[in-house]
Amino acid sequence: MKKIIVSFIAFLFLHTSWSQESYLITGTYTGGKSEGVYVYKFNSNNGSYKEISHVKTSNPSFVAISPDQKFVYAVHEDAAGKGKGGEISAFSFHKESGTLRYINEQPTEGDHPCYVEVDKTGKWVIAANYTSGSLSVLPVKEEGGLGEPVTTIRHEGSSVNKERQSGPHVHCTLLSADNRYLFVPDLGIDKVMIYEFDAETGKLTPAAQPFAKSIDGSGPRHFTFHPNNKYAYLVEELSGTVETFQYKNGSLKNIQRISTMPAGDTSFAGSADIHVSPDGKFLYASNRSLSNTIAIFKIDPNDGRLALIGHQSTLGKTPRNFNFDPSGNFLLVANQDSDQVVIFKRDKETGLLADTGKRIDVGKPVCLKWVLIY
Repeated sequence: MKKIIVSFIAFLFLHTSWSQESYLITGTYTGGKSEGVYVYKFNSNNGSYKEISHVKTSNPSFVAISPDQKFVYAVHEDAAGKGKGGEISAFSFHKESGTLRYINEQPTEGDHPCYVEVDKTGKWVIAANYTSGSLSVLPVKEEGGLGEPVTTIRHEGSSVNKERQSGPHVHCTLLSADNRYLFVPDLGIDKVMIYEFDAETGKLTPAAQPFAKSIDGSGPRHFTFHPNNKYAYLVEELSGTVETFQYKNGSLKNIQRISTMPAGDTSFAGSADIHVSPDGKFLYASNRSLSNTIAIFKIDPNDGRLALIGHQSTLGKTPRNFNFDPSGNFLLVANQDSDQVVIFKRDKETGLLADTGKRIDVGKPVCLKWVLIY
């Protein structure tokens, strides 16, 4: 009996230590110090990390992980100037070694793809093409590779900012938790387009509510849901604002609009990314303004509305994507123009962030995603 107990304790110790680690998959802009997609092993107990591998590929600015975490899909944010210049590559991911193996790539039927999403079945990959204002749905083959697009939709229209909104600019393609609806913020036309998604065929059709309109000139960029799926949040790049929505069955009802910017910062907002903490208590949004900050909001559990509680300097330049580690203990920020991912410790009670002093040096980091080891 004593041997059994000792063995059981040893098993728990090993499992607990092992489960503290996960892989951080980092997408970048290439050139300079970066060569492609980087893989790090990250420890959620103390915030330490180690580079494991990387794969050379062109401008993989955004990546997505398959539901079974066996495959990684990376956009190539490129263009040939003919409206069909971007691609997505498929990689298999080997957890034992932490390495990526190239499978194939397919065109996205648009220029400068900047966002990629995998549906909940793992059978479809959806890309947002920024410059051409379009989105495409590509099938996933049996071995994780990609087929040619089966659906491509090009938005039409413009808005009041003639420099940034002379045409549509699709910036995000996010599926609802039930995999039935696709939400597509378009910076160029100031709308979040809403589509019904058919997971059997990959087809998209306008939803009963075909779009949610933003204020002219606001520039919708990224979109996210609250863990309870009752609320959704949109960050707007040009105006530096977050919109709060009530959400139900593919429909959005705006209930609040609030600034992400620090008091006194009148520079261009450049608000980029938005995430709700895993516990649903706080919302964070990045600003690429001169202040280079993460805005921190407390979420009212009764109605989903936001209250600003502070700003945290990202301790770098041009914060793009950021993300929580799987434990929720840390928040990592990709500072594109200072070539570092900065690691913050997150206070789960207050939502505030504290610098750990740890930095991941990598050229032009843009996107941070996670693969669990256990």
